[in-house]
This record gives sequence, C-alpha cells and structure tokens, in this order.
Amino acid sequence: MKPKLLAFHLPQYHPIPENDAWWGPGFTEWRNVARATPLFPGHYQPHLPADLGYYDLRLPEVRQQQADLARQYGIHGFCYYHYWFSGKQLLERPVAEILSSGQPDFPFCLCWANENWTRRWDGQDQEVLIAQHYSLADDEAHLRALLPYFHDPRYIRIHNKPLFLVYCASRLPDPRATTALWRQLAQQDGLDSLYLVKVESFPTERNRHPELDGFDAALDFQPDWGSIPPPLQPPLRWKLLNKLGLARPHPFSTNYVFSYPDVVAAMLARPPVHYPRFSCVTPSWDNTARRRHGGAHILHGSTPSAYGHWLRTVLADQQTLDQLPEPLVFINAWNEWAEGNHLEPDLQMMHGFLQQTAASLH
Repeated sequence: MKPKLLAFHLPQYHPIPENDAWWGPGFTEWRNVARATPLFPGHYQPHLPADLGYYDLRLPEVRQQQADLARQYGIHGFCYYHYWFSGKQLLERPVAEILSSGQPDFPFCLCWANENWTRRWDGQDQEVLIAQHYSLADDEAHLRALLPYFHDPRYIRIHNKPLFLVYCASRLPDPRATTALWRQLAQQDGLDSLYLVKVESFPTERNRHPELDGFDAALDFQPDWGSIPPPLQPPLRWKLLNKLGLARPHPFSTNYVFSYPDVVAAMLARPPVHYPRFSCVTPSWDNTARRRHGGAHILHGSTPSAYGHWLRTVLADQQTLDQLPEPLVFINAWNEWAEGNHLEPDLQMMHGFLQQTAASLH
C-alpha cells in the first residue's frame, strides 16, 4: 500500500476573546511572525507568507485554498490541533465550521493538544493562562463532543476506526481508564471503536510501548529534542573574549542553534523501536518569532532538498511501515509559522518544500 502523508495543522490565525485578553486586541500568530528578526548572518527570519498571505481562518475561502494546495502536492489530509479544557474549547471555530459546512472536502483527523496554556511565547512558562483538569466525567464529555467529527465521512480512519491523537499522554492521570472509556463510548455510538495514538512529543513520552497506556500506536513527533546533536557553539574568539568579560552575548550562547542537516542525519541513524510508531519529519524549526528575549530553538540550514532527503528515506523505510496497519507518515507542520515549520509557501523558499513533498511520493 502506498504511504499517505498527513500534515499537522494549527487552526489559529483568527482572533478569539481569550487571546485578546492575554496578548492584546486582534492577536494572532501573525503578530509574532511579522516582527521576527534575524539573530546572526544567514539566519532566515522573518518567515513571510507567499501564496496565501496573512490569512484569517474564519474565511471558508482560505480553508479551501489550503486544502487545494495540500492536495496539489500530495498531502492526503490535515491533522488539526484540538484544544479542550474541561469542557471549554479554544480555537475551535475553523474546524467546527469545516464540520458543519462539509467544506473543504478534504480528509482530516484531530490531535488533542492537552497542555496547559502558559505565557511560554514570551518566556514566562510558569504563568498559566488556562490549565488542564482531568476526570473520567470530563473524559466522557470530551468524547461525546468529538463524536460528530468521528462520524464525518471525511474523518480519517484506520481499519474503519477514527484516528485520534493525544499530544501528552503521560499527563493523563489514568490513560488506560481514559482510553477504555473512549472506546466504549465510541462503540455505543455505532463506531468500530477508535484508533488511538500517543504522540511522542517530549523525551518523557518516548520509548514506552503505547499499549501500556491503552494506545494502539505512537507517533515519532519531530523535532526529537532528546536525540539531536549538540547545539552549535560560538566561535573560539568570542569564548576567549567572554572569559575576559569583553564579549557581548552571542546568538549561539543565548539560543539553541542546531544544524538541520546534522539533525536529519541523527534522526535517520536512530535504532528502530519495537512497537508500532508512525514516522514524522519536519521541514524546519525556528521559534525565534515567539522567543524575542532569547532561548529560541533553531534548526539552521534547512533546505527543501535536505527535507526531501529526510522524507524520501522515511517513506522507503519498509520495516517501520510494515509494523503499522496503515502506512501513514506525518509532517510537522502545514502552517506553524511562528515555529518556522511550515509547508505553506513563504517568500524565500516559495513552493520548494511542497515540491519536494510531491517528489518524495514518486
């Protein structure tokens, strides 16, 4: 069976009351994206959108353009992030309107991003804006809210079971109880159970068989920060001057800058795991736009050809694909502009990453 590509999709880029209160009226990720600046020679910032511009995801025309562009270059479907906080949803409007309108006619699934929202974007990780609270009663309410999506004919299924991802499975107090309840409720509503995937989003989520937590499979989310090579270092001259107290802060000392080609080589050199795990690649990563005061993580030197090599190698890994019920490969991401990982065209790379995506399938 030919592999299918799913791209993570951030359903942001439209104002909501909560973001207005926390970040200022009219806030969307575009505000961060547009004001990013390069930190060192050759550092590509800002990432400026090309074909789709600074779009608003409340517009059905934009959502259709995204689906058309993705389909044109071989993307099978989107995996939309889903934000649920004890019955309260955030950024839900684009996907809710996709459900209610039936448009665009493009496959999709959901990934519950079950993290607390903090002021991480400006470095204040300790300030919680809205927190996750877990209970079996909330698990039931959550699943019932998801059922209309799972029944949609466009929803992506594995062995006729709706595919649902959890970003931080280890945050669930009793993941086996939660997943068992979800499957039971899905079957009671006429579905053939669920196909549940735990995302290996952080080092603490990795190297544990997903069945131990009630999941069917895992997802090798990228970048895998626990396995990448050490960051690039400032030049020796700067280090000597710094010891003498004569050097200004260097971007390599105040941020974490990694070589993208070295990261690709390291990811491809990792030993295989002995459980079903979907592969993932990323075209780039650079959250300078969110970390204006230092501490950014940057994969420097990303090019369409380097990304294409990574994706083609993953698609040719028959051993990993054979462990899976469906040969799905994920891409992080379609439109994470403030993290610098997007397939959507920008003014520097244009359609380069999309062209490599399409070429990898042939």
